[in-house]
Amino acid sequence: MQRKKLQFPAIGMRIVKSSVAVFLCYMVYLLRGETGVVFYSQLAALWCIQPYVNSSLKNALQRTVGTFIGAAFGLIVIPLFFYLFHGKYQFLQYLIISLMIIPVIYVTVFFHRKDASFFSCVVFLSIVVLHVEDGNPFFFVWERFSDTMIGILIGILVNLFHLPHKKRYDLLFLSGLDETLLNGSEKLSNFSIIELNQMLEDGLNFTISTQRTPASLIEPLKQIHLNLPVIAMDGAVLYDINTRKYLKSYVISYQTTKKITDFIHKHGFQCFINVIVEDTLMIYHQALQNDAEKEIFHKMYSSPYRNYLSMELPENTPCIYIMMIDTTKRINQFYAALEKAGYEKELKILHYASEDYPGYSYIKIYNRNAKKENMIDYLRSKLQCSRTITFGSIEGRYDYIIHMDEPDTVVHLIKKLFEPIGFPWNSVGEKRKKEDKLF
Repeated sequence: MQRKKLQFPAIGMRIVKSSVAVFLCYMVYLLRGETGVVFYSQLAALWCIQPYVNSSLKNALQRTVGTFIGAAFGLIVIPLFFYLFHGKYQFLQYLIISLMIIPVIYVTVFFHRKDASFFSCVVFLSIVVLHVEDGNPFFFVWERFSDTMIGILIGILVNLFHLPHKKRYDLLFLSGLDETLLNGSEKLSNFSIIELNQMLEDGLNFTISTQRTPASLIEPLKQIHLNLPVIAMDGAVLYDINTRKYLKSYVISYQTTKKITDFIHKHGFQCFINVIVEDTLMIYHQALQNDAEKEIFHKMYSSPYRNYLSMELPENTPCIYIMMIDTTKRINQFYAALEKAGYEKELKILHYASEDYPGYSYIKIYNRNAKKENMIDYLRSKLQCSRTITFGSIEGRYDYIIHMDEPDTVVHLIKKLFEPIGFPWNSVGEKRKKEDKLF
């Protein structure tokens, strides 16, 4: 058995920025004459170092609100302990501190800031538990608040800092999915998710091209904030994942579909006929004949994005593509029959072995114009991009060849090509606004 190659994740910018933020907290601490507690500044700064700027600002607000509420309640309790108890009646002090947690949390709920509850409690307890007996506990409340605000400010500034980059808005980046962008577990790595989303937020023109149906793209791409439609079904459709709409498709006419399906049935096979009806994928089929067909049906039947119908294709209904799966021997024989009958001249026919079902092979039949290249040209013209850069796993078909065990390579290359070091005013092309409607 082949041993898995040990891979060490790269040290990302979030790790580097965290280190820089901690160091800057020390520098401010020295400039302040070593007053305050630098530890609290560093905690606040680290909390604000997030993958996305919006997350950083959200966490900063969360920490600020929590600090305000915790410090306010600390100022309520400290005079009671400092002037009335004088370090006595410890049991009563513990009881009061414990009961005060209730209003601390309740205030965050009342002001719809439940996410700040934890920090409110942390600040409150750090004041009343650790420093209630200090010579001037009120001074500590101010220092605690100042330390936190300094850390928040440092965290936000460090997170916002970027080296100057020019952007290539004139390029359209197109990646395959399986064996290209996804790892061995059919998922995107955290690195790819974060970096892609950051570049997409900056105006990256990026999308996916795959043989998969749109239904099978929803799950692996759910964390990517795609702003362009994907090319699916090997170039037969252009699909918007966000609106769940088919924007463009190459169909096989009903007459041709009827002719080819009659030919299939005549040779003793059944097939899955994929049809789009009002942006819904309908799959017509006959009685299932082999184990692979049955397993595919039972695996996909429960999907909310597919609808299987055991019936004949309704009249005058064009289809997107026809799929067959059977033993490799039978499929090879039928493919030869298709070639002999001349169907390859009028349709696009794919014929390949199945990786999921050993001993079985597929035949998929499309409109002859259902090609990735046609959809790429259509997309590029809409975006007014000067060039398309493609990533895939098949030699000779893509600009960059990606190996299955190195899926992050796609994002590294895109980052290098999309935002090379340079000043922003040297950017090529114009950034498309989010509200611009291209389709």
